[in-house]
Amino acid sequence: MSKKEQNRLMVLNKVGEGRLGAGAAATLLGLSVRQVRRLLAGYRKEGAAALAHGNRGRRPFNRLDDPLRARVTMLAQSTYAGFNTQHLSEVLDEREGITLSRSTLRRILLASGIRSPRRRRSPRHRRRRERCPQAGMLLQIDASHHDWLEGRGPKLCLVGAIDDATGEVPWALFRPAEDTQGYFELLQGIVTTHGIPLAVYRDRHSIFETAPKHNESREEQLAGEREPTQFGRLLGELGINSIASNSPQARGRIERLWGTFQDRLVSELRLAGARTLEEADKVLKDYLPRHNRRFMVEATEAGTAYKPTPPGFVTEEVFCLKHRRTVGTDNVVRFKGARLQILPGTDRPSYARARVTVHEGFDGSLAVYYKDERLSTKPAPPESPQLRAEKTDPSLLVKRLLHTQKPGPHHPWRRSYKTFYDRG
Repeated sequence: MSKKEQNRLMVLNKVGEGRLGAGAAATLLGLSVRQVRRLLAGYRKEGAAALAHGNRGRRPFNRLDDPLRARVTMLAQSTYAGFNTQHLSEVLDEREGITLSRSTLRRILLASGIRSPRRRRSPRHRRRRERCPQAGMLLQIDASHHDWLEGRGPKLCLVGAIDDATGEVPWALFRPAEDTQGYFELLQGIVTTHGIPLAVYRDRHSIFETAPKHNESREEQLAGEREPTQFGRLLGELGINSIASNSPQARGRIERLWGTFQDRLVSELRLAGARTLEEADKVLKDYLPRHNRRFMVEATEAGTAYKPTPPGFVTEEVFCLKHRRTVGTDNVVRFKGARLQILPGTDRPSYARARVTVHEGFDGSLAVYYKDERLSTKPAPPESPQLRAEKTDPSLLVKRLLHTQKPGPHHPWRRSYKTFYDRG
């Protein structure tokens, strides 16, 4: 008898001896009074055997036949060895005419000591991270690719940020694609309107960090670290800590923000009839204040962690692309086809062979800096190849390069040296 049945027997004996009433016995056994009386009547008639379940010792009607279980086990070990449980159940149904659910098949195989060859990772325990206590301590930044205009215009990418402490969206903008310029403009809008945040939480896109598969340059090998990307360099100059996440779940706050935007902002764009990037940006700027009023929460600590820009901060000198170049012996800097002539300075007449930094603005402007000091430049005079190219008709030049004409049959090149001069 099981322990449960032994307890019932002990209680029923006390009821039979008159030491316990049916109501008290029902309370002890967790049964109704009617059920206790039924058990007591069966116990008096059949003895302790009446306490056992009626199906004990009987074969379940839905139990598989032993020959079928043996055949399934044999197929799993021979013909279909290496199949995982789900795949095996599908193959047995298709090829062998044996219809078994995955759970039933799994029980048969486990009873025979056969485990699925596919090891499944146990689910990881996840918990929601506590919000940062103060606004500006951590911003989650990301981009969302979505059909924001619902076919009325081009596909756009929404680049934005959300404050981890308050849920505020400090800035967002539409771009044709997820690119460096979009994140530069995003951070510039945040710094201009709120200040410099302490840290940003981002994914591992190549905009933020160099992919490990890329080979290290000689300079990186000597320095012992990877050269930062343009955006990584910008974060370093502003003193913003860059934190990389390992999964979208870790950036759950901004991922949920995209879900909200793809519902509410899409409706706003539809209502406004936006068809271009400029129109979408206008609707977005009008929507953001209403969104923040609806979804912002109070931070745990009052105040803000946004840092003000330092004295002498020049936006154009920070939010631009920066490239290292070596000045030529003629004091000319070459950059993407452009040639900039460096003029003599008051402290240094020549910058030949000096390492300078070329600032490339997103509007196409160029500036040359040496040790954080802007140098006076002007367009360099054109070189001889450029002058010759200006005088040459481009169409004739291309034709001359691509279509070489063969000499005619009576051309001097077709005759021998001796014959040509004998006739002369």
